[in-house]
Amino acid sequence: WETCWFKVELSIPPAWAGREVHFVWESDGEGMVWRDAQPVQGLTKEGEKTSYILTSSLEETEPHSLTLYVELACNGLFGAGKGSMIAPPDPDKRFTLSKAELVVFNRDVYELLVDLEILLDMARLLGEENQRSFQALYTANQMVNVCDVTDPSTFPAARDLAAAIFSQRNGESQHTIHAVGHCHIDSAWLWPYEETIRKCARSWVTVVRLMECNPELTFACSQPKLISVLWQAQQFEWVRSWYPGLYAQIRDFVAKGQFIPVGGTWVEMDGNLPSGESMVRQFLQGQRFFQEQFGQICSEFWLPDTFGYSAQLPQLMRGCGIRRFLTQKLSWNLVNTFPHHTFFWEGIDGSRVLTHFPPGDSYEMHGRVEEMLKTVKNNKDKGRVNHSALLFGFGDGGGGPTQKMLDRMKRMGDTDGLPRVQISTPDRLFSVLEKESSQLCTWVGELFLELHNGTYTTQAQIKKGNRECERILHDVEVLSTLAVVQDGTFRYPASQLQRLWRLLLLNQFHDVLPGSCIQLVVEDALQYYAEIRRAGARLQEEAVQSLCRELLQRKAGSAESTLVLNTLPWERTEVISRTGPAGTETLALVTVPSMGYALVREPSLPPQPVVVTEQEDGYFVMENGVIAVCLDMMGHLISLRLVDSERESVPDGCYANQFALFDDVPLYWDAWDVMDYHLETRKPVTTLLKPLKITQGGGLRGTASFSLQIGKNSTLTQEIILDAMCPYLRFLTQVEWKEAHKFLKVEFPVQVRSTNATYEIQFGHLQRPTHWNTSWDWARFEVWAHKWLDLSEHGFGVALLNDCKYGASAHGNVLSLSL
Repeated sequence: WETCWFKVELSIPPAWAGREVHFVWESDGEGMVWRDAQPVQGLTKEGEKTSYILTSSLEETEPHSLTLYVELACNGLFGAGKGSMIAPPDPDKRFTLSKAELVVFNRDVYELLVDLEILLDMARLLGEENQRSFQALYTANQMVNVCDVTDPSTFPAARDLAAAIFSQRNGESQHTIHAVGHCHIDSAWLWPYEETIRKCARSWVTVVRLMECNPELTFACSQPKLISVLWQAQQFEWVRSWYPGLYAQIRDFVAKGQFIPVGGTWVEMDGNLPSGESMVRQFLQGQRFFQEQFGQICSEFWLPDTFGYSAQLPQLMRGCGIRRFLTQKLSWNLVNTFPHHTFFWEGIDGSRVLTHFPPGDSYEMHGRVEEMLKTVKNNKDKGRVNHSALLFGFGDGGGGPTQKMLDRMKRMGDTDGLPRVQISTPDRLFSVLEKESSQLCTWVGELFLELHNGTYTTQAQIKKGNRECERILHDVEVLSTLAVVQDGTFRYPASQLQRLWRLLLLNQFHDVLPGSCIQLVVEDALQYYAEIRRAGARLQEEAVQSLCRELLQRKAGSAESTLVLNTLPWERTEVISRTGPAGTETLALVTVPSMGYALVREPSLPPQPVVVTEQEDGYFVMENGVIAVCLDMMGHLISLRLVDSERESVPDGCYANQFALFDDVPLYWDAWDVMDYHLETRKPVTTLLKPLKITQGGGLRGTASFSLQIGKNSTLTQEIILDAMCPYLRFLTQVEWKEAHKFLKVEFPVQVRSTNATYEIQFGHLQRPTHWNTSWDWARFEVWAHKWLDLSEHGFGVALLNDCKYGASAHGNVLSLSL
């Protein structure tokens, strides 16, 4: 990820007067041309950007000698991997500068070649039954006959033949394609966050150069941190801070309506795993940034590359001023083809947003004839709407549109036999779709991607950090708000909280939180979580000191007491651990009101203490008057009963809390995927290292612990905890994981029959089938949930809760959590 700087001194020969002169630079590392201390051109061989235009027609008054600087990065468009595109960085990889030249660019020859490319593609792709394919073929043949490559004076006649074909117009019923420049830049993926800043600058400065020459070009940017098809706010912020001159140019083109902010979120976040509050903050921070910097908020949510979309998103979008949504990721479905490209998407509360999937099934089109024809042919909503989007430009690693893409589409603007192509904007497209929307279908519920199910579990530390930091920021805000209300001198830490929220939101980018990124990015993300924990703890302490100053000031002669705060909106009765005068840990049973506090002095006794006993048959029994549990020596849950109802939760002959190991060898990408056939490789974990033993005999808390060997090299230690008055059993699980291509889960068969299980999602819940009747059902063999999943029938149910996991499933009567 190092960069090298080259000083380039140029001297243009006077004999090149009137000619178009380019500086050509070819290397397998990405580069940036700097002139007069400003970035002026991105260079990316994989993105077909290998030259900087010095002059379109050299005049005597122009400088013939000048100095440029080229910043060359030790990474390509897709990082620095070895061999395949998706690979970790290769520390031994070398990057080569293969060409640095001053050249005359023959614009006439270039235009001829583009003419011929379009004509030959029409001849090849329109088919023998279409007369336009023959007209294009014969025209191309005539051009070759007319054109003498040694005589440039013959070129205009050849070009006139092509122009005659391109000028023959379509009928009024022809499908219209709205082409929008786009440059998807992953905020971190096969490169670290810091490299993304340079990727944004390379891509966006190239777009600015294109806009100067092509005033019709529009570019949609969704991450405020970069600026391509204006997508994420975070990327804009990076460019604003690091490249202020470029950022000023971008703002000018935003004002002209060419550089178009879309998306409305801080980053293009994962669409499943962030909490409801995190998603709200994504929109809040993104929309606020766009409003402050560009004087407008986004009306389109732009999330083309995320691994599925929560059923809560339509309500969140509408609440944040967004009524339109664009993605294309469901075209990656492995099992079922999604039935629509333009439709209304309805969320769990009935909110609806107009949704469009570009029918070309890509956000990286190149403006070719083949792509235009696929867009029309592939459209699932023919007859309902007659307009669709085409996003053109190199992406993922940046790059963006090229002049050749624009020149191709100029020739296809309104050419008989091809769909009508117009450079457009997201607003123009959606405005037309809204007018045509009366016959559109409605999709209710989640947009589940039938691929990349492994991202719900990959990189356990990132998943844990996200959940913990969401909780920390919630608690800081609750306590700080209460402190402001109670103490007029307390200053709400708005700026500190915004900084911490932005760190958390950045880590929710759709290749970071899912874990589908290189190790270097993981290390950065874990550092950000550590900073949120550290700063969050300090802010929480400051709020508590202000809020409870009088309570914390011990009075002479007063008994030892512990202040307990509840930041949740319901009363809680729980056993807590506290440090006694001698430094020893003691337990206390405490009831704390909603959003309130309690002072604990003398330990209160529960109505019924916890009792833990080892039976003669080797089983262990734990009871607290609410639930009764029976365990075997391997930690299996043999019985779980509600004492009042005597209803047994575990079926006869079944083990709950059963760990199982599966082979994990996906078809495509390790970090992303787990395939349905992994379920055929299930092996229960049966190797016992330390049998279950009682570690705390009862009273306020009873505990027992055991250890297992997982696979060949890994170990698992679990403490099973039952507290007084508690209606649930807790499992504190620690795994020392050293396996490769293995998948660890824990299973809970329950004596409940229901065709649907319920899963927590953002600000709500969602039901999914427990059967595999259809291909749509079994494609959801591994799903995501937040803090709980539940299987219930009339009058009875069992729920499985977690504090840091997202992958889950419920098939038949077995609840499973992916560890």
